[in-house]
Amino acid sequence: MGVMIAILREDWADPMVGLPDYATAGAAGADLRANLLPEDRAAGLILAPGARILVPTGLRVAIPEGYEMQIRPRSGLALKHGVGLPNSPGTIDSDYRGPLGVILVNFGQEDFVVRHGDRIAQAVIAPVIQARFAAVDSLDQTARGAGGFGSTGVA
Repeated sequence: MGVMIAILREDWADPMVGLPDYATAGAAGADLRANLLPEDRAAGLILAPGARILVPTGLRVAIPEGYEMQIRPRSGLALKHGVGLPNSPGTIDSDYRGPLGVILVNFGQEDFVVRHGDRIAQAVIAPVIQARFAAVDSLDQTARGAGGFGSTGVA
């Protein structure tokens, strides 16, 4: 049915916090949960307006070669609280084996508290094609040409 992602929990991670999972049969993204350090679990992590924070998941992953894990924001957090990802989508490369953390930013007007076990982002597994790059003397012509940043119409 799909690609197998090997997951290793950090020694300090709470095993009661679920592994990434799909909320519905048609979901493209698997929910990632905050797995806070023991000293942060009771109070949570406070994310002030305009601030960024790295939220631990307590996981390390092995993505198969030829794939990446894209970390994407959750629409409910964005709509209800103004919380998103400043580097969306984030990429976890197939050769990375370090801790999986999620950078959150508060675009809202009020403090947001990240609680232990909260769903904080989504992970989408996608194929990767590595390109070859070559310097050339000229490029082919297209109807659009060099037009950019709104050149194809209003808004």
